[in-house]
Amino acid sequence: MPMVARNARDPLGWCLGVTSLFLLLILWRIGTPTRYYFDEVHYVPAALKLLDLIPANREHPMFAKEVIAASIHFLGDRPLAWRIGPALVGTLGLFAFSRLVWHLSRRRAATIAAAVLLATNFMWFVQSRIAMLDMIEAGLCMVGLWQFAAAMNAKSTGRARLRLIVSGMALGLSLAAKWSSAPAVIMPGLAFLILRFRDSGLTIGNHKRAGPIPGISLPEAALWLGLFPLAVYWATYLPAMFYARLPVAPLGFIAQHKFMIMLQDSVRKPHPYRTFWYQWVVDWRGIWYLFKNVDGAQRGIVMLGNPFSMIAGLFALLWGIWASLFRRRFDALAFAILYTACLAVWAFNGKPVQFYYHYLLPGAFLMALLALALDELWQRRDRWRRLATGAMLVSVLMFALFYPIISAAPLPSKGAYTLWMWLPSWR
Repeated sequence: MPMVARNARDPLGWCLGVTSLFLLLILWRIGTPTRYYFDEVHYVPAALKLLDLIPANREHPMFAKEVIAASIHFLGDRPLAWRIGPALVGTLGLFAFSRLVWHLSRRRAATIAAAVLLATNFMWFVQSRIAMLDMIEAGLCMVGLWQFAAAMNAKSTGRARLRLIVSGMALGLSLAAKWSSAPAVIMPGLAFLILRFRDSGLTIGNHKRAGPIPGISLPEAALWLGLFPLAVYWATYLPAMFYARLPVAPLGFIAQHKFMIMLQDSVRKPHPYRTFWYQWVVDWRGIWYLFKNVDGAQRGIVMLGNPFSMIAGLFALLWGIWASLFRRRFDALAFAILYTACLAVWAFNGKPVQFYYHYLLPGAFLMALLALALDELWQRRDRWRRLATGAMLVSVLMFALFYPIISAAPLPSKGAYTLWMWLPSWR
């Protein structure tokens, strides 16, 4: 590891500070609109039915709907209760993301930049304020990856084992919220297998010095990163096993998932916001979650990527691939693989109808690559440092400029939205 990385101070305070500001911002007017908008019309009613053990929205796993249902149970059937779960998990996911970048890179500036870039990439903010499944899935995925990376840096086998257990639980719950995180969920186990094979072959003994986590054998890693997440995942179906009608069989794992896949594949009707992965990459078309006169004012929420950082991230991706091949940058390699895997699943899985919010996780890993690339510029001469600093400022300014149209703030008129519609495809 380079000296600059080894001697860097842990920016934990900065991570907490950025995360706290993000939480305050997403909680501000989170109850607006006071009615369902976009896919809340599916998931909030499904959560309400879950409280009465009535089957609903059976094409998706259970956990995210259980989180929304629990919030409604304790806080009442109101907008704050619908959205507080994704808000808190989104905040936790942002913090976990910053810690993931730190544990993989040990680069202070890159870690702080990554937290700011994700907080301002629009997607993480918008999904943290709506009662959908995606943020609970993505936030818990970040927690699982963070804990695995922290386990590799743990100072004792006991601490590493505890981190692996937490990682397995978070990854299982992420998958139990929505299947979109599946490519990232398998990465810790796959990484452990590859690194162990590199160090000592596929021996299964508990060798003290065998990597990537000394003291953790291959079978134990398979337990915490493979079998345990699957057990956690299946445990979230427990309420569905007590449905008064069409309950899930306790031993019907395969049958249940065949049924879910059939339901998902049955959605083939053309949708006006249907898009494809190559359109997500270039920020070509977003989704209007809300645009109407509601709660006394004209308001809008557009699901779009930050026009600067999401495009700049593509150049950072190319740098990350180069740095992985020629500079042996494991941190860049890890995020490039995560980005590619989470995007490729949508390019090849054949799901008939796909949407821009499926880019939530790939877009987050892209922000990590951009942060690492900017950190490289900060290590160079003054003009390169100014370029990196300018890139961060532009990202934040873009967020501030688009804030009214991604937060349901009151707009002066119905036609005011055109101020932000820089491309015809955004309309």
